[in-house]
Amino acid sequence: MSAGRPLTKAERKDLNRAEHERKIKQDLIARHGKDLGTFYAWLRVVNIRGTHAYREGDTAYIREVALALNNVHRRHTG
Repeated sequence: MSAGRPLTKAERKDLNRAEHERKIKQDLIARHGKDLGTFYAWLRVVNIRGTHAYREGDTAYIREVALALNNVHRRHTG
């Protein structure tokens, strides 16, 4: 990953963040099974990004997420 050179501070930070997210996702999958664990991991990421979008006033992102959640709910409730 380092292409033969030491990672910069920003690259290390991104790598550590990605590793942390991967561990959380693996833990959720181990605890809840593949489908539900993956869904919970997705919800976690969407929640974090949605909070950022809300603070920035990006209502389009929030609308898209709400629509996606509604579609998932419809698919699984009949």
